[in-house]
Amino acid sequence: MRTIPGGSASKTYRCPGCDHEIAAGVAHVVAWPADGLGGTDYRRHWHTGCWRARDRRTPNIQRSRSAPRYG
Repeated sequence: MRTIPGGSASKTYRCPGCDHEIAAGVAHVVAWPADGLGGTDYRRHWHTGCWRARDRRTPNIQRSRSAPRYG
């Protein structure tokens, strides 16, 4: 895991925690598997708050608009 300061964030990414964009210039966290295998393909850019709350979140399931919602 690595913290990226806002001044170093030059691209836009999509946070896997909330599925919203992380705009260029916004501080965030970059995380990758502990074993380091997979190289840059497995890096994920997270909002700092989403990264901290990742263990308290339910999985984000993508559904089409017409799919039924259960819950």
